[in-house]
Amino acid sequence: MAAGLLFTMVFFIIMFSDLECDYINPIDLCNKLNAFVLPEMGAHAFLTFLFLVSFQWIALILNLPLVVFNVNKVRQNSHTYDATEIFRTLSQHKKESFIKLGFYLLSFFYYLYRMILALISGKSSYPAPSAHADVTLLNII
Repeated sequence: MAAGLLFTMVFFIIMFSDLECDYINPIDLCNKLNAFVLPEMGAHAFLTFLFLVSFQWIALILNLPLVVFNVNKVRQNSHTYDATEIFRTLSQHKKESFIKLGFYLLSFFYYLYRMILALISGKSSYPAPSAHADVTLLNII
């Protein structure tokens, strides 16, 4: 999921660059990007919720500021892109996208590091299979 968020921000930055170079008109840009704004925010909120229920406190604390920022944007109804004002606010949107890209990139490598660490440590949160389960499986076969 973190990789999807990362690629979404790359897509946003490419689209903003296309608008700067006049390869795309503002209406098409806003229509394309507005389709991804709420799913991106929802995916990040869901990922943060997963950190909460799995007791990953460091990852949760690192992700909460961006969740609060996204919720605040939705509450103020400033989460969508407006074709009439996109040129005036383009530098702000690009700056926000680059900051999110950096955050998602660092987060991706942190999650990857934690996953590798969990695999190497060998500690499992699942109970070990019992011998009775093996006998039952053999009786079925």
